[in-house]
Amino acid sequence: MNFLRGVMGGPSAGPQPSGADTIQKLCDRVASSTLLDDRRDAVRALKSLSKKYRLEVGIQAMEHLIHVLQTDRSDSEIIGYALDTLYNVISNDLEEEEQDDSEEENSAKQVDDLGSQFTEIFIKQQENVTLLLTLVEEFDFHVRWPGVKLLTSLLKQQGPQVQQIILVSPMGVSRLMDLLADSREVIRNDGVLLLQQLTKSNAAIQKIVAFENAFERLLDIITEEGNSDGGIVVEDCLLLLQNLLKNNNSNQNFFKEGSYIQRMKPWFEVGDDNCGWSAQKVTNLHLMLQLVRVLVSPTNPPGATSSCQKAMFHCGLLQQLCTILMATGVPADILTETINTVSEVIRGCQTNQDYFASVNAPSNPPRPAIVVLLMSMVNERQPFVLRCAVLYCFQCFLYKNQKGQGEIVSTLLPSTIDATGNSVSAGQLLCGGLFSTDSLSNWCAAVALAHALQENATLKEQLLRVQLATSIGNPPVSLLQQCTNILSQGDKIDRRGSKVQTRVGLLMLLCTWLSNCSIAVTHFLHNPANVPFLTGQIAENLGEEEQLVQGLCALLLGISIYYNDNSLENYRKEKLKQLIEKRIGRENFIEKLGFISKHELYSRAAQKPQPSFSSPDHMMFDHEFTKLVKELEGVICKAIYKSSEEDKKEEEVKKTLEQHDNIVTHYKKVIREQDQELEELKQRVNTLTSQNEQLQATVTQQVSQIQQHKDQYNLLKVQLGKDTQHHNSHGDTFQMNGIQTEEVSKLKEELEEWKNKHELLQGQLKEKDSVIEKLNSSQLEMGTTEQSSQTSKFGGLEHNNELQKELEMLKSQIQLQSAEISKLQMENQKLQVMNTTADPMLGDSGATAASSELEGRLEQEIKQLKSEVKTLSEEKESLKQHLDSSSSTVAILQDEKSKLQREVAESKKEQDDLLVLLADQDQKISALKIKLKDLGVPVEDEDDTESGDQGDEDEDGDEEEQD
Repeated sequence: MNFLRGVMGGPSAGPQPSGADTIQKLCDRVASSTLLDDRRDAVRALKSLSKKYRLEVGIQAMEHLIHVLQTDRSDSEIIGYALDTLYNVISNDLEEEEQDDSEEENSAKQVDDLGSQFTEIFIKQQENVTLLLTLVEEFDFHVRWPGVKLLTSLLKQQGPQVQQIILVSPMGVSRLMDLLADSREVIRNDGVLLLQQLTKSNAAIQKIVAFENAFERLLDIITEEGNSDGGIVVEDCLLLLQNLLKNNNSNQNFFKEGSYIQRMKPWFEVGDDNCGWSAQKVTNLHLMLQLVRVLVSPTNPPGATSSCQKAMFHCGLLQQLCTILMATGVPADILTETINTVSEVIRGCQTNQDYFASVNAPSNPPRPAIVVLLMSMVNERQPFVLRCAVLYCFQCFLYKNQKGQGEIVSTLLPSTIDATGNSVSAGQLLCGGLFSTDSLSNWCAAVALAHALQENATLKEQLLRVQLATSIGNPPVSLLQQCTNILSQGDKIDRRGSKVQTRVGLLMLLCTWLSNCSIAVTHFLHNPANVPFLTGQIAENLGEEEQLVQGLCALLLGISIYYNDNSLENYRKEKLKQLIEKRIGRENFIEKLGFISKHELYSRAAQKPQPSFSSPDHMMFDHEFTKLVKELEGVICKAIYKSSEEDKKEEEVKKTLEQHDNIVTHYKKVIREQDQELEELKQRVNTLTSQNEQLQATVTQQVSQIQQHKDQYNLLKVQLGKDTQHHNSHGDTFQMNGIQTEEVSKLKEELEEWKNKHELLQGQLKEKDSVIEKLNSSQLEMGTTEQSSQTSKFGGLEHNNELQKELEMLKSQIQLQSAEISKLQMENQKLQVMNTTADPMLGDSGATAASSELEGRLEQEIKQLKSEVKTLSEEKESLKQHLDSSSSTVAILQDEKSKLQREVAESKKEQDDLLVLLADQDQKISALKIKLKDLGVPVEDEDDTESGDQGDEDEDGDEEEQD
């Protein structure tokens, strides 16, 4: 009861209320009853009393309720009542809802303290939290849902302690992640709230939750709920995503590598009809924009930010944001947050900055988005937060963007100003804001122009060429001179807003302009009124508001000394330092210079790049300018105290350093060129290497294909080449993709052999022709006497027999030769067929040059074989012709032989009759002469012709009979 007395504020006195007695009785029933129904009824009664008698139930019943959770887990109903009772005791949400606005703050503090103390009692035993994690795993709705709410309340009251217990519990975080997959939306939604509390300010748990596929599940829930049009569930999921990603580089990289940035694009697909934005939609879209900013925040590591920026450009997220930026009907707070989001998406990323420069507003005529935004920035009727967002967007556009800086400054140069006046440029808007009567516009324009000159000495020199027409009839004045004129006039001009703000903005612009630019310092000092004005401002003792102006004037004068090249005799470094010593004093000068860094607004501006001010009066310093002050404050203090000799030495050192820098720059340029050449050579080597690898792969593939074709050809050769041994010899040796020289030589030798045989047969035919001619000539000489004629007839018959035999032999040789020729022709046809079947295979495989060469050789050999076969065919025809002529000659000789035989018989009869018919000898002799003429003796041509015709007819008859 000591705890009760401490909470109630003192010792209890008087009778206890009836509620306490009832609670005590119920606790006794829970502790002592053996029936489950009795214990269940008692716990139900404690639940009903826990809201009204929170303190009493918490003190008396907590231990019994925890015991119920441990022992009665089989009954889901009593477990649910116990969890609800503990939730009512520990949670402060119920008490806060019942409080009225008129209650005192100490009552709220007492409620918070009560929930925290009960939570501390519950988690004192870590087993209680482990038990609760086990109950959350139960699928029963009456157990799981109260368990989720109770664990969420514990995390709200004692977050770090409960987080540590869950972290060391086996699979503690993983078991809670299963809540997101629950099909019951109530449990799933409360699970999101539980994970919100669990992941607050605990990087270890954040990583575990992220690697438990939380991003995928949360994005799915957002998509199912309708993205930005969804309800409060979408808001809870977005808050949980922010917890997981904010200041957690590991989760940010995991989110990017998982391609989840691409899934954010549909969130910002706002329709054309933007009227009727609900409050929930505005809240959801605001959180979505903040989530994008978390990924590209300037406080993140530069590498991580750059990769996220590139991913947002490539997936079209930046384009979608620019569409919202230029849309109409968008609420002001959403438009402001969109501008801030676009600012950080393009900050320091050249690709995104170039794209943003190309965006045009949907106006007639179209205007660049930068111009439209600058028009809002210098318009004093626009909201203050919107103007700050536009300034931040312009600063991010120019951050590390020399191309964009040059484009902005070029709109101020005389050669590029639009003479027609049809369009308003960014430079004209900045000048208009710089010299307007609104101090906030002056400050914003000055800071924006200073960012256009940031770390760019070339543009600082070009900006000196800008001339302004102040009034009609007066000569134009340079921009630098006009800034110093407005600065010197001070309070004489009636302005709206802070009077100090305009001068602070102009001084920041001049300090940025003159720093690290000796030519600009010379132009500034060339005006004789500038140095006296600065020394006068620094030397005066002004109020607290003016101290900031005095510090900036001291900084500007110090820059004029430090970056002075001593080109003006009256304003050399030494003379300016003497002037400070006489008019101001070194210590006083250093003190006034220190006013800047000691100012509260300076410290706020130095924290982050985004200009965030509670009111326009607090808008004094720019983040980039604070870096410049930090860089120059020390060197200016040293420069003020240096003597002339030290200045000379410093000048010499500077010259030496400049020469060294020039040499280094030259070598850097050479190295850069060599690096470029080396990169080109590397690219060429890589290209050639890749080509070589491709060619090697192609060769390997073709070699394998050739081998396959060889195998296929060998298989076909085996199938087609088993007809004859000669064919096998040719088929075995002939290959589609490679013919051996020995095999070719064998074929040539065989052809030569057949040619020789052919020539031999031709010679034999010629010999036979000569024999026939001799026989004919010998027959012509058979006319002298009968005896000589008979003798010649018998000799001719013998020769005719020999000739017939030789002709028969010749015919048989010709037939053999014809058979060989036909055989060669058949083999040639088979080779042609095999060649045609192999050609498509080679064509499909894309054979190499070597296979093409072999094919050419093969075709050439085949053509040669064809020509030789053709020649043999022609020779065969000629042999046939010779054979026909020889056959006709033989037929004639046979006819003559038969006639001679008849004549011989008749001659024998005549010789027998000579003894009887001597008287008729002369007549018989004349008859014999006539017969001789008939046999072909050139005595009478008519007889010879008749006998020849008769012989031809007889020969034709004999041939027909033979056929």
